[in-house]
Amino acid sequence: MTDKSPAPAPEAADTASGPEQPATAEQGPSGAQEEPRADTGGDEAPAGAAQAESGEQAVDEPARAEAAAAEGAAASAGERGVVKVSPAVYKRLTTGLGGFTLAMGACLLLVLAIFVITPRDNKEVLPTVDYASQLWALRSDAPFTVYAPEGLPARWRPTSSRLHGLDTGGKQPVAWHLGFVTPDGEYAALEESNEKADAYVPRMTNSSKPIGTMLVGGESWAKYHRNDKKANSLARPGPGGMSIVVTGTASYEELAVLAASLKPQPRQGGGPAPSASPTQGS
Repeated sequence: MTDKSPAPAPEAADTASGPEQPATAEQGPSGAQEEPRADTGGDEAPAGAAQAESGEQAVDEPARAEAAAAEGAAASAGERGVVKVSPAVYKRLTTGLGGFTLAMGACLLLVLAIFVITPRDNKEVLPTVDYASQLWALRSDAPFTVYAPEGLPARWRPTSSRLHGLDTGGKQPVAWHLGFVTPDGEYAALEESNEKADAYVPRMTNSSKPIGTMLVGGESWAKYHRNDKKANSLARPGPGGMSIVVTGTASYEELAVLAASLKPQPRQGGGPAPSASPTQGS
């Protein structure tokens, strides 16, 4: 009988060839394992791409920082109100006539600011004068007995002295003005002349009617006052038809101090000239 059992032979062949397929798939013609190499190459490619990407990020990082700094500067400039100009405009503004004008304007603004913030005293400071030479001339040539202050306290500061008519040879009245700043910071003046009293006294006192009398140094002085000019005055006649007036914005008490200091002066050559500067005193 014919046995057809060889049919399992193909299975055996298949079985024999079946286990060989994995080896064929894993090995190349040279017997080396190529599939793991392919897998390794696949793993290295993403790693290389990652390194390239990180390199690009490192390169872009300074550019991004500069861009961010530029944006921040632009934003801060916009907040400060800074106007961007082209190089040509900048050069025109900082050089030539335009730059000079801007620089001068800045200097003027600085000077104005200093002027505004600097404290100032608006009171006028009058210079101190020495009236010794004019007093000497009066003692020599005046046609009347001259009265001058002696022993005034040092805080009485002489600020003006004027002579009139002394060089006219008697054709005009002679007059002397001597002004002081008082210890209280007020003004007081000695006025004396051989002009007629009815014209001279009202002009010096700014008033034609006395408001009373005041006894100073044993002498009676007529008191005058002018409201609109804040003028107080004391006046009395002197020897030989001359007149003596003390007047100013000072109080009657300070005017009395000046009046009490007036002493008749000897003619030149009759004795030493008195000091024309106030002396220490109370």
